[in-house]
Amino acid sequence: MRHNRAINHLGRQSGHRKAMLANMASSLVLNKQIETTVAKAKALRMYVEPLITKSKEDTTHSRRVVFSYLKQKEAVSELFRVIAPKIAERPGGYTRIVRTGFRVGDAADMAIIQLVDFSEAAAAAPEKETKRTSTRRGGKKSGSPEDGKSRKANSPKAANESVTKAAPAPRKVVAPRKSGNN
Repeated sequence: MRHNRAINHLGRQSGHRKAMLANMASSLVLNKQIETTVAKAKALRMYVEPLITKSKEDTTHSRRVVFSYLKQKEAVSELFRVIAPKIAERPGGYTRIVRTGFRVGDAADMAIIQLVDFSEAAAAAPEKETKRTSTRRGGKKSGSPEDGKSRKANSPKAANESVTKAAPAPRKVVAPRKSGNN
């Protein structure tokens, strides 16, 4: 039983867990949202919300305390310069965990953890254009039929291929098997 066990150890020793949470907290501060498992997101929320509260008071001492947790100068400056003024009037609850389903490889429960006041900014960020990749099968090509002919004529394989193509062999029709019980 886990009586009086306040934190989730996440199956890691303390040094690994602290380093992982520091990296995840820095990524959250810099990117405003990250995708991780639900257990790590809940542990990260407990780790990062006191740091955000500490950043409301911009003193040398609070910067040093936050730096001892985050361990990245860029993340600390982003937290104090950008995030702290925006959440100054918020009394708490700076992060939001949104469940996104299950991971394909091991069916782990996945979630997005994001900073609440920056969720619109993250959603408004320009999406990366997905580059359409070609498939290995033939398929119908877009464009006019003349374009397809000119493409074939310019391709290096066109010189090696013969002009006439043989018709495909007809398929052999196979009768269904009879069951042995009759």
